[in-house]
Amino acid sequence: MTDSSGDDHGTDEDKQAARRLAAWRGAERRLARRAKEATLGERLARLTEDASSVADLAGDLDFYGDGIVAVLEEKVARLLGKEAAAFFPSGTMAQQVALRCWAGRTGNATVALHPLAHPEVHERDAFSALTDLRTVHPTREPRQPTAEEVEELDEPFGALMLELPLRDAGFVLPTWQELVDVCEAARVRDAVVHFDGARLWECTEHFGRPLDEIAALADSVYVSFYKTLGGISGAALAGPRSFIDEARAWRHRYGGQVFRQFPQVIAALAGLERELPKLPSYVRHARVVARALREGFAGAGVAWAGIHPETPHTHEFRVWLPYDAEALTEAGVAQAEETKVSLFGRWWPADKVPGMSVCEVTVAEPGLKWSADDVRAAVADFVRRLPGRA
Repeated sequence: MTDSSGDDHGTDEDKQAARRLAAWRGAERRLARRAKEATLGERLARLTEDASSVADLAGDLDFYGDGIVAVLEEKVARLLGKEAAAFFPSGTMAQQVALRCWAGRTGNATVALHPLAHPEVHERDAFSALTDLRTVHPTREPRQPTAEEVEELDEPFGALMLELPLRDAGFVLPTWQELVDVCEAARVRDAVVHFDGARLWECTEHFGRPLDEIAALADSVYVSFYKTLGGISGAALAGPRSFIDEARAWRHRYGGQVFRQFPQVIAALAGLERELPKLPSYVRHARVVARALREGFAGAGVAWAGIHPETPHTHEFRVWLPYDAEALTEAGVAQAEETKVSLFGRWWPADKVPGMSVCEVTVAEPGLKWSADDVRAAVADFVRRLPGRA
């Protein structure tokens, strides 16, 4: 807020956040556009433009999940090769409902999943607080669980949940055969398989399989519309028709039976039309960018820099550097302000690794314009802005 003199009374963190956002918005070159960069006016203009290409503007508004919402659900079910799909306001709600339904059907309220999976890290213990589910962990290693680890869990579980890719381990995926084997191992244990596929859309290049063949390995699949596809919000849960019918009932009980949802649905349909076909090219170019980043840091004399995965599995990956997170973020902001080139977003201290910081990198359509030489040059300019490097 401001007083009559116009002085800003925001906190230092508020001011830094506003400065970062202004720098990112002002950049003329970036690897991807961050979700926060769009203004309200830009988002509304894009939604209006998208509506004319994916919706019948003379049609009726949706009413508690019919109309255009049903169109999206049918499209997702076809893409994933499932009998039915249901739209949810959020992925957190979709997965709560999915695992609750499976617990009732299997008679076992235990879910096997990775300790870095989204419900364990980002949902405030919702499984136990809301649904009386409990979790067990096949592995604590920062990778996908193996078939052997699933087979050797020392207690029964009703569902195996696999996050594909596992974001907090660095957007990592198993190989196709490893995924087949781990799903078979769950069924040997009389468990169902649920995919947390918030970012499943971007996995086809790594697996070399279409979406429906990947999804066929699971009994149910959740997908997000805003993470990779650039939607406003919302998710879908897909699976057998009777399962989805039950999920709809629980969606209503959880408060997810929303009166109007057409803005989110239009944005989701547009993302499926515009972004989904491009994702394999983003993944391929992310590998070019990752290699050029590694070469750029070495050429700039940085003693150590980590790219994980070394060859990205999706169009997202992590970069590790032995510098203070605030110093790295400041270098990136200054670079964007002074050169209009934004290479990195915000950095944060790496867990359990003192003196190390980490940043997530996404390569989307804007990044396709970057050559390896462009990346190496941007890295050199970034590094010279770090403490002791000028």
